[in-house]
Amino acid sequence: MEKLRIIIEKSSDYYSAYAENCPGIYGAGENVAATKEDIMKGLELFIKTAPELPDILKGDYEIEYHLDVPSFLTYYSAIFSKSALERITGINQTQLSHYVSGFRKPSKSTVKKLDNAIHQLADELSQVHFV
Repeated sequence: MEKLRIIIEKSSDYYSAYAENCPGIYGAGENVAATKEDIMKGLELFIKTAPELPDILKGDYEIEYHLDVPSFLTYYSAIFSKSALERITGINQTQLSHYVSGFRKPSKSTVKKLDNAIHQLADELSQVHFV
């Protein structure tokens, strides 16, 4: 199954999105949820109006969202406090604040560290069942 890679990035006053591996699909919104909705509308419009569909959209595909670090930290701030993220990732709270504000940009190794820690937590939580 193909993966349609949607990149979501935070700018100073809104979020933008685009399909990394399928040019012509764009969206924007005030937050990540609104941006996801808008990119889906953009995808529907693209499918209806494109003279010829790219190969990735001809068969079965799934959508995979990729957020930049500031977008992730802002979007999930109500779920993950900076102290919780520090415990999960080992990344200092002050450093996390710098990433949200745009004062600093995380290195590739820091992005990978955050990505691995969040996915490890998700894997662990997916194995939890309540009785």
